[in-house]
Amino acid sequence: MKYNFDEIVDRRGTYTTKWDGRDWLLSLGMTERYDDDTIPLYSADMDIACAPKIVEALHAAADHRIFGYSLIPPEYKKAIIDWFKRRLDWQINEDEIVYNAGTVPALSTCVKAFTQPSDSIIVQLPAYPAFASATRNNGRKMLNNALVNNNGYYTIDFEDFEEKAKQRETTLFFLCSPHNPTGRVFTRDELKRLSDICAANGVIIVADEIHGDLIRQSETFYPIATVSESDKHIVSCTGINKTFNTAGLHCSNLVITDKALRRKYLRERGHEVPTPFAISALIAAYNESEDWLDELKVYLDGTLKWIDEFLKERMPKVKMFVPEGTYIIWMDFRGYGISDKEVHDRIYSEANVLLEDGFLFGAGGDGFQRMCIPAPRAVIKEAFERIAGAFADLG
Repeated sequence: MKYNFDEIVDRRGTYTTKWDGRDWLLSLGMTERYDDDTIPLYSADMDIACAPKIVEALHAAADHRIFGYSLIPPEYKKAIIDWFKRRLDWQINEDEIVYNAGTVPALSTCVKAFTQPSDSIIVQLPAYPAFASATRNNGRKMLNNALVNNNGYYTIDFEDFEEKAKQRETTLFFLCSPHNPTGRVFTRDELKRLSDICAANGVIIVADEIHGDLIRQSETFYPIATVSESDKHIVSCTGINKTFNTAGLHCSNLVITDKALRRKYLRERGHEVPTPFAISALIAAYNESEDWLDELKVYLDGTLKWIDEFLKERMPKVKMFVPEGTYIIWMDFRGYGISDKEVHDRIYSEANVLLEDGFLFGAGGDGFQRMCIPAPRAVIKEAFERIAGAFADLG
């Protein structure tokens, strides 16, 4: 490989929540132990160095020595347009691109812009907690179209989805594709059916597609806007944050085709522009770092293969369906027949590995653990050796 993804970069002392957030994480109650020997694998950012071209672009921005107000230059939107056309055959127009500092705040902005306090929002649990919090924290009612767990492979209950979409109060659907935490990359037919149901019932789709670049080499990802009869009811969330490990630069973008929806969103969002670092990073990522991403995907696939084989050999009671997309794994520990608290204690305190408890992802998450694996493989191997040791007495 051209790039060395096995390099271990010491992130301590760089203001990272993952490695410097001991007191914060303990105060949240996520773990009862966090010390110099803890391996934190809970956060969806990478412990892998960014693509060199991005680093070079950030150095060039810093070398200018003045960091005033920025505007979005034409080459910023052109880089986005070219990327999605080249990678996914998705034609985006310049005026459809809306900058946002992050996908999570964008979810709340969408709720406030497109719904009323009496409205209902469909979420597919278990799911990344931000969908539920964006709904409930803004006083809306959440409707759970629970994903169906078929021995680790999750599918959509379309009959239930349509029933909920037809309710008069239902005005918005949060789609997560690729799905976090289950790793599903929904098929063209699944996405079209969701879109058709929503269009027929006046339901706006807010599609979190930020993991869309991070899929297995054998899979195909379809932005829902590209498979729909019309994309006028779709707001697509994209970004370089997950793909290129730049979450700290706060650079995401929405694609909103419908002018009326775009006006509503911009009115609610207010004035917001990227920093010169975010602008520089996005252009370098999309224009000059494609080969880095392609190699990273090969590396992640290799790590997933190793994990799958390790679990089958050393921890066969743990069930994991190799994710079709994302760099997240969703592990089912129910086979041990012990409480969630004991599973937690064995991993977080005894093994000293920090993951995320499944209950945080809502209904259907009990008994599960979420792990984010984009780290040097030696770190992942050490984490699994520790976890296996903590469960060795249970067979």
